Amino acid sequence: MKLGDYTVRLLDVGRFGLDGGAMFGVVPKPLWSKAYHPGDAANRIPMATRLLLIEWADRRLLVDTGNGSKLSPKLQDIYAIDPAFPPLEDALRRAGIAPESITDVVLTHLHFDHAGGATSRDGSQLVPTFPNARYYVQADQLAWARNPTEKDRASFMPENFEPLVEAGLLDTVDGSIHLTPQLSLHPVFGHTQAMQMLLLQTDDGTIFYPADLLPTHAHIPIPYVMGYDNYPLTTIREKKDWLERAAQEKWIVVFEHDAMVAAGTITHTEKGYALGNRVELEQLTTTAE
Repeated sequence: MKLGDYTVRLLDVGRFGLDGGAMFGVVPKPLWSKAYHPGDAANRIPMATRLLLIEWADRRLLVDTGNGSKLSPKLQDIYAIDPAFPPLEDALRRAGIAPESITDVVLTHLHFDHAGGATSRDGSQLVPTFPNARYYVQADQLAWARNPTEKDRASFMPENFEPLVEAGLLDTVDGSIHLTPQLSLHPVFGHTQAMQMLLLQTDDGTIFYPADLLPTHAHIPIPYVMGYDNYPLTTIREKKDWLERAAQEKWIVVFEHDAMVAAGTITHTEKGYALGNRVELEQLTTTAE
């Protein structure tokens, strides 16, 4: 999709599974299973790792990096990692994009399913996957990742972000900022401390990448909040604010983890917010033919 001077494409670089109950919090299974997926024998529902690629001028920006290829066999089994998807850098090459050509990487937050592909193994070394890129994360998120709570400690793996710090490639930002006049980052605090969302606003339309504020289209209803969220009431308040803007201004919302719906608009009904129209964005092929 072309929006002004920007070209926007999607990369679906993985499939994995998370517990359906954890993904929908207090919402009963008969409701979430109908809204999204009934789950497998282990109650896991299919999750995508759908990244956003934005290109303009001499810049090539990637938003999030998926699970990566460093998880242990035990964790790959627990999270039902689909082996059909190659490592991120190989996936990009299959799509005709050299990893060395990535100039910017926005990490919405440092949970392993978003930052896992930020670093890779080179023999016994852990190295940045994109050596020519600047990586961006909120300063408060990095501080939280280094000192997490018992509730969310398992989601933060230092091997996904400390090598970026050591290489001098990780830039911390504070609060809402503009990377360009049209491209901005905005932190929210319900899911984890200072997760940042991306907004691309042009005269031709707006793309909104809310990360885990709206991981799937089934999370659009206000009460559908993840059990993974540290502060669910904060998430509810943030959803109300951002969904209202998305509906009023007819934004295209990208659902990072949705295995069925890649993107769509938001509409306001008598029952609350809902998925409006599905939107087909160009998606790069990253798996083997």
